[in-house]
Amino acid sequence: MKKKSQLALLIAALFPASVLAKTIQGTVVNTQGSAISNAVIELEGSDIKVTTDKNGHFVIAKLNNGLKELHIVAPGYAHLHRDITIDTDETRSVSFSLQRSPIEVIDIEATPIHMSAMESASPVSVLSGEKLRRDQAATLGDTLEKLPGVNTNFHGKVASTPIIRGLSGPRVLITQNGLDVSDVSRVGPDHSVASEASTAQQIEVLRGPATLFYGSGAIGGVVNIVDNRVPTDSTTRGEWNVEHNSVDNQKVASFNATTGTDSVAFYADAFWREADDYEVPVAADIDSDGESHSGDYTVENSNEESDGFTVGASYLMDNGFIGLAVEQFNRQYGIPGHTHGEEEEEEEEEEHSDEEESVFADLEQTKVQLLGEFNLNNKWLNKVNLRAGHTDYEHAEIEGGAVGTTFKNETNELRIDLLHNQFSEWNGGFSFHYKNSDVEAQGEEAFTPPSETESFAVALMEERHFGDFLVQLGGRIERVELNASNVLLPSIDAHAHNESDEHDDHNHEEETNFTRVFDAEHEFTPVSLSAGVVWDFTPNYNLGLSVSRSERAPSASELLSFGPHIGTATYEVGALFDLDEDGHLGLSEQTIDLETANNIDLTFRKTQGDIGFIFNAFYNQVDNYYYQINTGLYAESGHNHDEDEHNHDDEDEHSEELPVYLFKTDDVILHGFEAQIAWQLTDEFKLDLFSDYVRARLKDGGDLPRTPPLRFGSELSYNTEKLSAHIHVTRYQDQDRTAPEETATDGYTLIDASVSYDLSILNQDLSLYLKGTNLTDTEARVHSSFLKEIAPRPGRSFALGIRGYF
Repeated sequence: MKKKSQLALLIAALFPASVLAKTIQGTVVNTQGSAISNAVIELEGSDIKVTTDKNGHFVIAKLNNGLKELHIVAPGYAHLHRDITIDTDETRSVSFSLQRSPIEVIDIEATPIHMSAMESASPVSVLSGEKLRRDQAATLGDTLEKLPGVNTNFHGKVASTPIIRGLSGPRVLITQNGLDVSDVSRVGPDHSVASEASTAQQIEVLRGPATLFYGSGAIGGVVNIVDNRVPTDSTTRGEWNVEHNSVDNQKVASFNATTGTDSVAFYADAFWREADDYEVPVAADIDSDGESHSGDYTVENSNEESDGFTVGASYLMDNGFIGLAVEQFNRQYGIPGHTHGEEEEEEEEEEHSDEEESVFADLEQTKVQLLGEFNLNNKWLNKVNLRAGHTDYEHAEIEGGAVGTTFKNETNELRIDLLHNQFSEWNGGFSFHYKNSDVEAQGEEAFTPPSETESFAVALMEERHFGDFLVQLGGRIERVELNASNVLLPSIDAHAHNESDEHDDHNHEEETNFTRVFDAEHEFTPVSLSAGVVWDFTPNYNLGLSVSRSERAPSASELLSFGPHIGTATYEVGALFDLDEDGHLGLSEQTIDLETANNIDLTFRKTQGDIGFIFNAFYNQVDNYYYQINTGLYAESGHNHDEDEHNHDDEDEHSEELPVYLFKTDDVILHGFEAQIAWQLTDEFKLDLFSDYVRARLKDGGDLPRTPPLRFGSELSYNTEKLSAHIHVTRYQDQDRTAPEETATDGYTLIDASVSYDLSILNQDLSLYLKGTNLTDTEARVHSSFLKEIAPRPGRSFALGIRGYF
């Protein structure tokens, strides 16, 4: 002992006290006292992060005096925050005990401040790991629809975008690694999201306004797909997957891998998917002879072929990394309901072998992302996060072998987060965000003129712990400029079907041949503010309150549209136009203004123990809400196949006409709840229950269209070291709160199940799995779908696959 004391004195004489002192060491254990390995201990407001060894031990050295906030994270356990004060002692020894959490707690990577399902004031969800692989589908909305508060606008299985609390389209931003996906999926439901779930690491959902982080296009929420395309380490690892699905003969293969050296990391992934038209159950079908029978039929034009690959590399430094990744994404998919010439005369049918002329989309996207993170030894700044991207997107709609309409989107984006050192115990920083999008559509269905949208924003986000309270504050101001130099105002013969059909054809031709062309320039300055608090009022429980005021600039399609949109079977007219007293469409005299959302979220959570839950209630009043109304008028779709079509009966006469939908603004109210309960019955059995509901209505009375119904469900899971089994039951209630001209939808119950078995062959970890969906072969029509009448959900299906890890 004397020799050790002498050695310590000698070391103290050779090194300054500041180097020897200020060390925290300790262990992380569970409630039974067993060590937890691979637990992560983070020092809030710094880049310091260490991992426990197999004995649960860790060391954090070279710390300054003062209060230190530690954040302890381990899979399967509730997160833990602890304040440690460092004084003149050389070493502080601590021990942390983590309690089990039946609700998985995963940090969000989409925000510069710390957020997770159990700790932040704003509600968030993360889909990752084995659950992500189990729920992944060909489209993003279908992948996420089992998350509380998230639904799909199911478009015949070939396309879908997420609906968050009744909001979708231009109000829900979809990003990849924090950068806009930059496709045209927000323009129409028949446009696919240009992103792939099979190679993703996790998918994050921010429910409610997320404009602080992403701007006005995220007034309804954000979906962020996270992958490792720009690797942050060079550990060799990867996974691969092969699967076959029965309902549409779908075949899927994918892989991703990371490797490298001490200073350079490499990443690669690829996927391939091919599927035929999918089968749908029907209770009673009527054949051409008028006889009723039961059975299955396929949704025509619902096939797809997709493939893509990504390569990336990064340079690893002691204080961070910087890297570049390039992705090529290709997809060809049919568009159900997107056909022309359905009812032709007998002579035409003989000339054309197909009674319907199917339309399919040919999508190509090239995406380049530059990502970097730099930890600074600076008096003011602690870290700099850099994200930059360039996206070149194009999809053509092919009709009869010829290109009918082409959509393009070229986007450049830059985002820089400057995170400061802890200041009076506040953590946070500034964010600078620039984005330029050049969107163009050409062809007979180019219902929106070419436009350029440019935005620049500055945001501030801060958080601080005050004892049992966590306070999160933020603000953002941006400048949005929308320019279009070729806005069209055609003179169309919009008329009601109950009007006399004896129109003057000569005058009709004169009207449709006259089109006004003019420029449109709009500038907006959206401002968003948010404040939230989380109160740990008693052990294992907390209350969260978040209030925000968010503004959104209207999109080009909401303002400038004027033309047929066959994918939604409507003739769309933007808010820049209006109906006059005589029922003619012309320029609107209404002021084009910002959409403003005032949102309140109240959350009650049990964070740990054998039972955990999250109850969330929200109230969102949106002023100047842009939405479409059915004018009751009809206009020509622009697809005339026969000069003598007026000789047909009334049904045939109107077969080439579309209902005119006009964008207008009104004040709306959306309110509802999300509930999630997880009960760890035993070490092997776990029961999850959930429910969600949104009521979307006009402030002065009336309902918004395509609002998802009340639903509730359960999942019983069985997990051992080798075997995993799950059965999931979801009930969708009737939806009879409908907008004018919208029909009600019957409720239905879906039962899904899966089982997987892990094994090791030749040092390769494998997982064999079998998934069954809609096991009762229920006819299920999605109320939020534009195609619910012709494209219900797929019938009973089984998927067999194998997944490998290395």
